[in-house]
Amino acid sequence: MIDGVVLKKLVTHSDDRGFFREIIRVTDDFFADGFGQWSHSLMFDNVIKAWHHHKIQTDWWYVCSGVLRVGLCDVRRDSQTYRQTMDFLMGDLQSAQVVKIPPGVAHGCKVVQGPVNLLYITSHTYNPDDELRIPYNDPEIDFDWLAGPQIS
Repeated sequence: MIDGVVLKKLVTHSDDRGFFREIIRVTDDFFADGFGQWSHSLMFDNVIKAWHHHKIQTDWWYVCSGVLRVGLCDVRRDSQTYRQTMDFLMGDLQSAQVVKIPPGVAHGCKVVQGPVNLLYITSHTYNPDDELRIPYNDPEIDFDWLAGPQIS
């Protein structure tokens, strides 16, 4: 687990009408960085968006439909988890969860089954100076966006 990344398991209340799922509350410990903007990204099959990170912004991601492969890499030189990566799925037929991505953790995603609807909250409003890009195939990040699921 990368230092500062939090996966919050979500509780789903289902009945014959459907379900209700609470995503984030202002009182959640992992939401202490606060609200800046709420955004929605629609992505089609096989789309890959990688890598970028922020100096000041925290992101909270929730996939409400489709299946998204999430890749994270700690690029904070002073972090105890520097250069560690995380690779997991979010969305349909996955554990219901929201992920907190702190500043300095590079993040990207690949649509495994689309379309994907990604809802995300950021701690600050969009600032192009805080959008730090890294090539998807950066040799210093041990992550293959084109790899398929592991065979077990």
